[in-house]
Amino acid sequence: MRIGYACLTVGVPNTELKTCLLKNASDEKLTELIKHNLNALENMIDYNIDNKVELFRISSSIIPFGSNPVNRIIWWEVFEKQFKKIGKKIAKSGMRVSMHPGQYTVLNSADETIVTNAIADLDYHARIMDSLGLSPENKIIIHVGGVYNDKKQAVKRFLKNYERLDQTVKKRLVIENDDKSYTISDVLIIGKALDIPVVFDNLHHQVNPCDENQPDCYWIDVCKTTWRSLDGIQKIHYSQQNPEKKSGSHSRTIGITEFMDFYQGLKDRDLDIMLEVKDKNLSAIKCINCTTKKKEMNQLEHEWSKYKYAVLERSPLDYLEIRKLLNNKDSYPSVEFYNLIETSFQKETTIGNSINVAQHIWGYFRTLALPSEKKYFLKLLDQYEKGEASIKKVKKNLWKMTVKYELTYLLDSYYYVII
Repeated sequence: MRIGYACLTVGVPNTELKTCLLKNASDEKLTELIKHNLNALENMIDYNIDNKVELFRISSSIIPFGSNPVNRIIWWEVFEKQFKKIGKKIAKSGMRVSMHPGQYTVLNSADETIVTNAIADLDYHARIMDSLGLSPENKIIIHVGGVYNDKKQAVKRFLKNYERLDQTVKKRLVIENDDKSYTISDVLIIGKALDIPVVFDNLHHQVNPCDENQPDCYWIDVCKTTWRSLDGIQKIHYSQQNPEKKSGSHSRTIGITEFMDFYQGLKDRDLDIMLEVKDKNLSAIKCINCTTKKKEMNQLEHEWSKYKYAVLERSPLDYLEIRKLLNNKDSYPSVEFYNLIETSFQKETTIGNSINVAQHIWGYFRTLALPSEKKYFLKLLDQYEKGEASIKKVKKNLWKMTVKYELTYLLDSYYYVII
C-alpha cells in the first residue's frame, strides 16, 4: 500500500510552480517557465524519495498552456533529457505518479469545441507521462463530466468520444465518481462498458451516494474488478469534509483518528491511497508514519523538529505534552503524537506566544545577524506587539534570515508555512 498527495509540496523550498498571463506567453517566457517548473518537479520527486512518499500526483501546470496553441514549443524534445532524468528517479524509487486534468476537460460536453479541447488536453497529459518514460500503471484521472439535462445522452457522448482518444491516452485513463452528477454506480457502468479502471472517491461518495446501505469497502471491492494487472494496484481517493465549508470541500488536514478508522476497515486490501487535502505532503507523511510497519522513534522526532515551533506558538501546554510523549524511546506513539499536533492547531495564537516563538527563532541568528538586521527585527516585533504589523511580516523577515544564513534546521520548519 502506498499513500500520497497531490500536486504541490508544503514547506519545501524550490518547489513552487510558475505560470504567466496568456498575453505574456512568448516562446522565450514559456521556455523559461518550463525549465523552472521541471526543476521544481525534480525537487518534489527528490523530496518524496527522501521522505518515502511513493504516490504522487503531478500538477497539470508543469507545462504552462500545455494544450493551448499559444505554446508552440516542442517541449518534449527541448527538455527530453530532463524528462528522462526525472522519470528514471520516479521508476527507480518505485514511486507511482498520476495526473488529474481540471474541471474544463470534459469529454461528454454537448459543445464540440469543448470536446476537441478536452481531447487535446488529454493528449498533453499523456505526452508528459510518455516523456517521463513511465508505464501504464501511472494514470490520468478524469470525471465523466456533466449531465446537461439528459444523463443518458451525456453518458452516450462519453462512450462515443472515448473512442476518439489516442491509444496513449486510453492506456492510462481512469475515471472517478464525482460529488454532483455521477455516483460510483454510474461510473462503474461506464468503466465496465469501456474497460476503464474506476477510482472510488470516499468524500464524493459521501456527498453523492448511490446506496447508503453499502459501506465504502463494498464499493472499493467492486471497483477493484475494473483494474487489470497492466493497470497496477487499485487506487482510491481519500479525503475528509472541511466542517467550515460547503459539502464536498476538502479539509485543511487529515484527521488521523478518522483516517486510522478508515485504514483499519480496509484490513488486508492492497491498494494505493491518494489523499486530497489542503496541507498536501504534511498529511501524507502523517498517514505514512501512522501506518508504517517500520516503527522507529526517530521518524517522529524528525517530524517534531519541523512542527515544534508551530505547535509552541499555538499551545505551550501541547508542546510540553508532546516532548514528554517522545521521551519514551522504546515506544512509537504516532497517533497520539499527531492528535496532539492537531489539537494544538485548533487553538488560536496569542500575541505573547507568537512573540516568544519569534524570539526563540531569532536566537539562531544571535551570533550571525548584522546590527542592522537585529535592529529591524526588534522594530518589527515591537510593531507587531502594538498591532502595527502582522505576524506574517515578522515571519517573512525571519524566513529571509533563515535563507540568507542557510540554517537547514529552520529551512525545514513548518513554523513559516502553518499560519
